[in-house]
Amino acid sequence: AAVLGRRIRAADSVETARRSAVLPRPSRAATPPPTQPFEVDGLSPYVIPNADFYRIDTALTTPQVDADRWKLRLTGLVDRPLELDYEELLSLDSIEETVTIACVSNEVGGRLVGNAVWQGVPLAALLERAGVQATATQIVGRSVDGFTAGFPVDVVNGRTALVAYAMNGEPLPADHGYPARLIVAGLYGYVSATKWLEEIELTTWEAFDGYWVPRGWSKEGPIKTASRIDVPRSGARLVAGPQPIAGVAWAPSRGIDLVEVQVDDGSWQRAELGRVASGNTWVQWRLEWEAEPGEHIIRVRATDGDGVTQTEETAAPAPNGASGWHSRQVRVT
Repeated sequence: AAVLGRRIRAADSVETARRSAVLPRPSRAATPPPTQPFEVDGLSPYVIPNADFYRIDTALTTPQVDADRWKLRLTGLVDRPLELDYEELLSLDSIEETVTIACVSNEVGGRLVGNAVWQGVPLAALLERAGVQATATQIVGRSVDGFTAGFPVDVVNGRTALVAYAMNGEPLPADHGYPARLIVAGLYGYVSATKWLEEIELTTWEAFDGYWVPRGWSKEGPIKTASRIDVPRSGARLVAGPQPIAGVAWAPSRGIDLVEVQVDDGSWQRAELGRVASGNTWVQWRLEWEAEPGEHIIRVRATDGDGVTQTEETAAPAPNGASGWHSRQVRVT
């Protein structure tokens, strides 16, 4: 009981400090969430509220980090090792970026994916300040709870990568990594999205494997192009006539060029796409379907900005992300 009481008091103290933190004005604000050309009941919003955002991590309990004592260190193969406290981090030039992140354990059609507006310091700026040595080929994020994740140094070039301290306009919720976390567009979280971040180490690709690699997951984790049907739900009973089919599709860092829907064994039909802030985010899509009585199977597939269409071949999440076309079975009367 005493231990539980201390944990509750610590959580209350951290939450009070988090809520009182004053975020700086970003030097570059995110593009405002675009007004969508359509609305469909049951369709995932373009930006997911913090309270509804998925959470996956290895922590048995949420780390309660005292920002007044917290430090972020840049170590390893750098010319000038850095140490920043929370106030120093917030004093640096920051930007906002809307980025979709996803968990590698997400099943086809799963909900372990979400889009949010992140504010933080560009990782490239911190690396430049530290002076990355030529022999460094891997960036390792280390969490206060011992979790580690690593990705190639080259990934940072031309890609959105942040030491983020805010999510959807407020300091990071404790569940999502307060006081700071890594956000890297286009990489699954298990290789990049270290929460409760306390150290960024520059090392070689061969010298270290992140937490999940020795447990059977791929060392590299680019997010696969994916799409999901939100509406209708599987097993839905629909009335014959016009019915919306809608959902989201994502390929962060590449963007989505095309979403197609197939009903039963019919031809693939091009869906209408919503507006996006950038290719780092998912896109909402919709197709108006003239539903006819009977049992039907609806499928969806997406094509990314590189012109690559999702494969029909089904693969489990391990070792490098699920693949396959999401489908829904419905009855029309």
